[in-house]
Amino acid sequence: MKKFSFLLILSLLLFTACKKDHVDATNTKTLQSSINDMTASLPTIKQIKFNEALYILKTFGVEADGDVAELKALGQLINGKKVPEIMTMADQIAQKNGIEWASTAPPSLGEMNIFGDESAKESDPNDVKANSLSIITRPIGDDGAGAPTALQIIPRLVDNAGNPVAFTGAGLEATLEVFSNGVKLSTAKNLMQDNNFKGFNLKFSSIPASKVVDNKIDITISVKTTAKTFKMTKIGLDVNPSLLKVPAAPKVDSTAVNQDPAVIDPNNPGATVPSTTTDPNATATTPAATPTAPKQPADPKNTVSSFLNNVSSQNLKAAYNSANNPSWGSYESFSNPNSGFGSVKNVSIKNITTNANNTSAASVNATYDVTDKSGKTTSLKVTFGLKNVNGDWKISSYKINP
Repeated sequence: MKKFSFLLILSLLLFTACKKDHVDATNTKTLQSSINDMTASLPTIKQIKFNEALYILKTFGVEADGDVAELKALGQLINGKKVPEIMTMADQIAQKNGIEWASTAPPSLGEMNIFGDESAKESDPNDVKANSLSIITRPIGDDGAGAPTALQIIPRLVDNAGNPVAFTGAGLEATLEVFSNGVKLSTAKNLMQDNNFKGFNLKFSSIPASKVVDNKIDITISVKTTAKTFKMTKIGLDVNPSLLKVPAAPKVDSTAVNQDPAVIDPNNPGATVPSTTTDPNATATTPAATPTAPKQPADPKNTVSSFLNNVSSQNLKAAYNSANNPSWGSYESFSNPNSGFGSVKNVSIKNITTNANNTSAASVNATYDVTDKSGKTTSLKVTFGLKNVNGDWKISSYKINP
């Protein structure tokens, strides 16, 4: 009898010891098992808040498409974490996304289950009975000239008559997708806890100008209840083109550029860098061989002028071929429509002067206006460094001056 009691106690200790107090994201099975162990160790109210925290992290704390991918990303995010750490992470994510949720507040999101059990419970705040979704949009903000700076986008669940449905205490996942000419520009998520949901504030400055066609966007809102996902799209919403996101003109920190060995000394433009190589077999009476001077190309400002004209006409291949600048990287990087010269619509040259010039290297100053594809114009003063490559000037550095 004593032996049996000892074995029983030992088995209970082993069972308790096997329960995990931290997340094991080795695979989906271990993830669910470890979360179940952690949940079971909590009081009932804290179990609900723990599930809410996991839902907050899965929905807003990771970037992934689809429930399976989101679950995998969540596992990577919380692997090895214990309950208090997960609660703290959820608080931070909720605050960052403007979600009215806190780990210390009473349960507020209905029945949350990150593993996909969406069957309605006897009392499920997320099982909202509605017929369809409506969207209210209104311009907000003022750019100083009377034009808006953002769009407020508010979804409402409505009944058959189009009246808003009353509900509270839910945690409905609301997703905003922004498009222009069929191309997705951005995605945002929030929690709809009742039908007084404040919706989304879409700032025009967050929308890339190069991807907006005719200064109009389309939006799609989806709201996920327990039984159904409601969707609605609005097409042809106007944006404020002057506030759209425009990439800064590429610029190079002159201190970080690998200069050519023959770069001109700005204090002595006529000087050349002497060779440091000596012939070990040379004697005091043997004159050193005179190196052949490189072929002197045409005026370097012609290369800069041609480069700017090619950028203006978006003949970017020709513009790229007139340069030998490692800081501009590949042609794809150089011509990128968001962060490279592909975002330029027009260049208006005001002045180009050759600052310094010798047979190996040159410096050219240029003043010009750049107009991007959203219509925004920027005045630039740029110093171009050039080097002689087989008799042709190639742009080797680019510095925007104040």
